[in-house]
Order: sequence, then structure tokens, then C-alpha cells
Amino acid sequence: MPTRGDRQLRAIQQAKQLAALGARLKTIHLMTGLPPRQVQRLFFPDACTIPRGRAPDSAEWYHSANLILRTDACLIGAKYRQLRNQGLAASEALILAYRAYQSVTRSPYRISLDRAFNLVSHIDGIWLARTPALTVLTCPGCGCEFIAAIGTTIHPGEACPFCKLLERFHVDHRIQASYPVRPVISMAERQLGMLALFHKLSFAAEGDTPAE
Repeated sequence: MPTRGDRQLRAIQQAKQLAALGARLKTIHLMTGLPPRQVQRLFFPDACTIPRGRAPDSAEWYHSANLILRTDACLIGAKYRQLRNQGLAASEALILAYRAYQSVTRSPYRISLDRAFNLVSHIDGIWLARTPALTVLTCPGCGCEFIAAIGTTIHPGEACPFCKLLERFHVDHRIQASYPVRPVISMAERQLGMLALFHKLSFAAEGDTPAE
């Protein structure tokens, strides 16, 4: 059984990882239990380096976000749910899911660690949320997992941001720039290329452990 010292050391290790990923003091505090002043003293000795601004406190940003942001959010949410189903603790699953997201997208990342934290809070009903408000569903059309409000009825293509993204890919230059794939001839090949980006997450963090 882990001792109090083991738990404290684990919390400090996770706080270090979260600080490196750009998390705010409040996010680190809620995930690790470490007091904000201790986190600041350990990882933000220069007050100017502390992430500023108000972090999201509800899941409404996801529903009102544009298609590209919702697709990015789904990459994180789907990987987080997969890792949780494998038995990982919420904090570890979030860190690995966010790293997997970073591995298949480009910097600057459109979804911050704090937004990812908000997202999974409302998926599991933890940290910022008392009860779950979001769930991860599997699209019957393309087979991708996506985030939706609890109680959403699935119909092929209607709620899935990946299906919408694929429909608009060939006419929307912003989407093409955000999710570059090799030149293709047919829509079927485009779809395979786009789905490969998503399914890469199934392996991006396999066997990973949080950095010390």
C-alpha cells in the first residue's frame, strides 16, 4: 500500500508534468491536491511565468466551438475514455491523453491543458463537475468516437464532428491546413487519411508512463 510519502511524491511528479503542459495553478491544485502556493514555489518561481486568464468552468465552450476545435476536443476525450477504461486514474489518463493529442497535432495547440481538464471533468463528473454532462459515443457512420451531451441520440453523421469534417474537407481550406494529409484523388481516400489521424491516438500513448 502506498505510504503518505509515496502519495506526496506522486502528486509532485504529476504537478511537474502538468506545469510543463501549461496548466494553471488551480488545475494543478484540483488534480494533485497540492496547495497553489506550494505549486507556485516549486514550479513557477518567476511569477511572470504563471499561466494567466480565466479557465473554462463549464462545458458550454465545447458546444459553441467551431468544427476544428470540437474535433480536437474529441481526440482528447476519446483517448481519455480509452485510458480510463483500461484502469488508469483520471489524472494520469488526462496527462497521457493530452500528450497523445499533442503528438498528432501541431503547436500552438488549439486545446489547452486547462480546456482538456474542463472537458474530462464533465465527462466523468469529477473535479469541476458534480455529475457527468458529456459522454463519448461511437459514430455508426465513420466509426470514430466523439463527445456529445449525455442523452444524445446517435444518427449517422448528424452529431459526429468527424463526419462533418470529412464532408467539408475538400472545400474548406482552414480544415485542410489544420489536418494536412497526403494528396488524394477520391473522397474515400481522403476519409481514410483523416481517420488515420484519429485512430493514431489508439497507439500514440500505448505503453507510455508519465515523465519523471
